[in-house]
Amino acid sequence: MSITTERTAELVKQFGGSEANSGKTEVQVAILTDRIRNLTEHFKTNKQDNHSRRGLIRLVNQRRTLLAYLRKKDETRYVGVIKALGLRK
Repeated sequence: MSITTERTAELVKQFGGSEANSGKTEVQVAILTDRIRNLTEHFKTNKQDNHSRRGLIRLVNQRRTLLAYLRKKDETRYVGVIKALGLRK
């Protein structure tokens, strides 16, 4: 259900610019998005797993908060992340 360290390193390199820049908002949003997608796939086979559903809701809220922060700080970075991750239509 969780993502691997290799996948995390890929996301950090892709969205952070370097391997050491894991705290960047874009990187955090990308990691959360990957975890949300994994949990969504999990729920297709395990429909009654309500404990994990609570965790999913927490992740979605955390991502929404980070995206709101990024939108307030820098609109161009926000639009770039949204397009790269395919979040909003």
